Amino acid sequence: MKNYSLDTEMMIEVNARFIAKGQDEPLTGSQYNVRLFERDFLEDEFLGESIPDEHGVVHFRFSPAKLHDGFLDDKMPDFFFVLYKNGEVHFQSQVMENVYLDAIELYKKGTGEIIYLGTFLVDA
Repeated sequence: MKNYSLDTEMMIEVNARFIAKGQDEPLTGSQYNVRLFERDFLEDEFLGESIPDEHGVVHFRFSPAKLHDGFLDDKMPDFFFVLYKNGEVHFQSQVMENVYLDAIELYKKGTGEIIYLGTFLVDA
């Protein structure tokens, strides 16, 4: 990731969108929540939890330090999502291996890097 600021507390924001299969409608409502993880060598790193907004978009904000476990300096993290419906696992994405953050990041002044991981079609 590029160093756009002298502010070491700049955050990474990861976004994704969830759409209901066959309906082309966003998944919304408090019955859904999504957790983001980074696959690590020893133990997966929990990066955050989000409820989809009215557009089915989830937002996760975390410190870049969460991507460095001290054992390996993982410059290309492996992300995956788990979508819960009413507290039960409803969908799990495949692991997106070696996400090259420098290639897909956007910079938002005063915030940090924004990573959009795409749209996921899931059963409603």
